[in-house]
Amino acid sequence: MRLLPAVVSLSLTVALAYYVYIPLPETIQEPWRLMMLDVGFRTTMHLASLKAWLGFDHYIQSLRQSTEGFDDIMQGLCSSQSEGGVMPGVKVCDITFAGVPVRVYEPPAGGEGHLRRGLMFIHGGGWALGTTKKGSYDVINRMLSDELNTVVVSVEYRLYPEVNFPVPYLDCLAAAKHFLSAEVRARYAIDPERIAVSGDSAGGNLAAAVAQEISTDDTMSVKFSVQALIYPVLQALDFNTPSYLQNQHIPILYRPIMVRFWLQYFGADLSLLPQLLANNHSSLQHSNITPELRARVDWTVLLSPKHKKNYKPVIVEKGSQGGAREVPGLLDVRASPLLAGPEVLAKSPRAYILTCEHDVLRDDGLMYARRLQDSGVTVTVDHYLDGFHGCFSFVTWPMEFEVGKRAVRGYLDWLQKNL
Repeated sequence: MRLLPAVVSLSLTVALAYYVYIPLPETIQEPWRLMMLDVGFRTTMHLASLKAWLGFDHYIQSLRQSTEGFDDIMQGLCSSQSEGGVMPGVKVCDITFAGVPVRVYEPPAGGEGHLRRGLMFIHGGGWALGTTKKGSYDVINRMLSDELNTVVVSVEYRLYPEVNFPVPYLDCLAAAKHFLSAEVRARYAIDPERIAVSGDSAGGNLAAAVAQEISTDDTMSVKFSVQALIYPVLQALDFNTPSYLQNQHIPILYRPIMVRFWLQYFGADLSLLPQLLANNHSSLQHSNITPELRARVDWTVLLSPKHKKNYKPVIVEKGSQGGAREVPGLLDVRASPLLAGPEVLAKSPRAYILTCEHDVLRDDGLMYARRLQDSGVTVTVDHYLDGFHGCFSFVTWPMEFEVGKRAVRGYLDWLQKNL
C-alpha cells in the first residue's frame, strides 16, 4: 500500500510534465516562459469549452472574462509605470467616433503652434477577443503617444459572437473616416500628412483593409500616410503555406485556432474546420476562385526560398462542394486584403510589416510585403527570427519576453523615422 501514493504522485508528475512541455525550436530564446504562458492559455480555453458544453455560457464570453481578469491584474502592476514617471501627462479619454467607441491618447506636448502626428490603432484577438483599454495595448499606446508626440486613437470595434464580418471592418472604417476628418484633425492639432493606421494580428487585417479602402476613396481629401501591420492575418484561401505547416504546433496561435477564428468571423459552420485545414474550401473545382485570385496568394512565387524551404503546395482537385457559398466573405478583399488587385495595392500607403519566424501568419505578412513592393509601394519588413505570434503584446512583467520588447522598440523607432 505504501507504493500507491508514490505511484499516484509519479503519475501526476508525468501527466503535468506532458501537459506543460512542448518541443520548441532552438531559436526561441525563452522556451519555458513560453510554455508556461501557453499552459495558461490552453487551460483557459479548455475551461471555457467545458462551461459552454455544460450550458453555462458561450465559450468566447468565458474566455473574455478570464483574459479581462488577467488584464486587470496586469493593469494594476503596470499602473505605476504608465502614471508615475515613464509616461507622465498622457491624457486618456474614452469617447465615440461616428458612433464607434474609441480611446484617445493625447501626448503631454501640446499642439499649440505646431501639428502632431496621428495614429489609429486596431487591436487583435481573432475578431472575438481583446480591448485596447487594458494590458499591454494600453501601455504601448501610452508609450507611443508620449515618445512620438502622437495622438493615438484605439478602436473598440464590435466582436464575435455579437457580430460577424463585415461589422468589425465597418466599425473601423467609420472610425477611420471620422479620425481623418477636418474637424477632428483641427480639434487635436494633427498634421494631415502624418497619420498612420496600425494593428496587430486580426487588427492588422482590419488596418490593411481600411488602408486599402481609404486609399482608393476619391471623396477622402486626407488619407493615411503609412500603415504599420504587426503579424497581420491577410487571407483565408490557403491554410497550408509553409508557415502554417512549420508552426502549426507553436504557441500561442495554433493552426486550428486560427482557422476557427476565420469561421467565426465569417459566421460559418464550425464543423467546416477540417475542410479548411485540408484546403478543400479552395479546391480547383471552385470556378469562382479564378487563377488570378489564386496567383495573389501563391506562396511558391511570392516567398523567398529560405521561407519556402522544402514545403510543397497543397492544391486540391475536388474538395467540399460549397466553397465560397459555405464560407461567405471568403473572397471579399475587405476580409482578405491579400486578394486585392495591383491597382488597389499601388495606391496603398507606405508600409511597415512585422513578421515572426515562429508564427502561422508569417507568410501572410511576407506575401503582402512582396505584392505591395511589386505594385510600387515602399515596404519595410521587420522579421524576428526568434519571434512568435503575440510576442508584441508580452512586454510587461510577469509575461515579458525580450523579443517582445525588441519588437515594440523596432515598431516605435520605425514610426519615429517614417511618420
